[in-house]
Order: sequence, then C-alpha cells, then structure tokens
Amino acid sequence: MAGDQSALLETAFAVQELLATRWAIAPADCTTREPGEPGVRLRCYLDMQQQPEA
Repeated sequence: MAGDQSALLETAFAVQELLATRWAIAPADCTTREPGEPGVRLRCYLDMQQQPEA
C-alpha cells in the first residue's frame, strides 16, 4: 500500500509540473487523501491568462 501511495503522489506532482510548463500556477506542496476513497487530491491554482515565468 505504501508503494501505491508513493506512486499516487509522484503522479499528482508530475501533473502539477506539466501544468506549470504551460500556464502560470500557484503550486501546492502537499496532497490530501480521503480515507476509503481511491487516489489523492492536489489543489493548485491555474491562471490560463498569464505566461509561465521563464
């Protein structure tokens, strides 16, 4: 189970990183998990109007 959790966290942060290459975001540094629910949640704020910093 710990390996699964690690893979979920890796995936969540990889998605955030991908978004950051395309849009300006306020990144999150932690995830949340609901007991009994599959997966993890990562909340970041995305601004599609701004260009990411170079």
